[in-house]
Amino acid sequence: MNRAAAIAGFLAQHGYAGALAAPLAQDASFRRYLRLTGGPRPAVLMDAPPPEDVVPFLRIAAHLAGLGLSVPDIIGAGAAAGLVLEEDLGDDLYPTLLDDEHQQRENTYTTLIPQLFDTAIDVLVTMHRATPPPGLPAWDASAMHQTALGTLLDWWWPAMFGAPAPDAARTDFTAALTNLLAPVAAGPQGFVHRDFFAGNLLWLPARDGLRRVGVIDFQGASIGHPAYDLVSLLQDARRVIPTAIEARAVARYLDARPKLDAPAFRTAYAACAAQRHLRVAGQWVRLARRDNRPAYLAYGPHTWALLNQALDHPAAAPLAAAIDRWIPPANRANPPDLAA
Repeated sequence: MNRAAAIAGFLAQHGYAGALAAPLAQDASFRRYLRLTGGPRPAVLMDAPPPEDVVPFLRIAAHLAGLGLSVPDIIGAGAAAGLVLEEDLGDDLYPTLLDDEHQQRENTYTTLIPQLFDTAIDVLVTMHRATPPPGLPAWDASAMHQTALGTLLDWWWPAMFGAPAPDAARTDFTAALTNLLAPVAAGPQGFVHRDFFAGNLLWLPARDGLRRVGVIDFQGASIGHPAYDLVSLLQDARRVIPTAIEARAVARYLDARPKLDAPAFRTAYAACAAQRHLRVAGQWVRLARRDNRPAYLAYGPHTWALLNQALDHPAAAPLAAAIDRWIPPANRANPPDLAA
């Protein structure tokens, strides 16, 4: 059975045989999403053909729903086929609401933005306090080290310099990342969303409390340091988040979790920021070269700016020293032969 026939059969099974399907979004994986109208209720089809795996999505959806958070209701699932029919949470994604022109037009910029981030932080507190479901993969210092090393040296480096990274550079960056991530390894470990940024959040003002934030794309949830999720939200590789909002949000999170060692948490936050921006700067290149998605390169300049900012923190000194030795300032950018 071809893919189109499998999808048609799945939709018919759940009462959506006559529904109209329109592309909704595609993320950095190979999943795609179709908005369905004309069925029993508004819905979205996640089409995640193998090797994508929808089982983690289904497990985490049940876990987060059990915490009282707004995640899409699962209308139907065909895990073996990689098909999920889920509730349509609407169009009020955080990026739409964070857009300056939209906020100025609606005259809600100054009042809504803090509310969006305050509630998102409260959602993170709930996620992080709860006992995680069993079997989540590790997003620990070792995994963070390997992914950052991979996107930097296996994808960005040869695209920038036209040759593989020398062994000496690999050895130096290996040691630098190990030292950088020592505060992460020594800190608390628990549930992390791993991609908790504006593009995966929706504002649902008709709901109450924490349920005003809709959370999606949580299938990568892992066990890691909670600071990583805050970095994802507050140092967004796709948009500028005001520093005042960032400071307010970190303080709100720490106030809600007084048992955390605040100075140690802030050090781990700085280390997570440097790791994430280094990894993502290389990831944009991998998406362009391996997956033929050059549009992501448009985020490269901002990601490198965030990395340069992160390297100024004392916690990032090991990585900053390695970058100074191997990557001249003029090369801290997208490779010149790649265009968004």
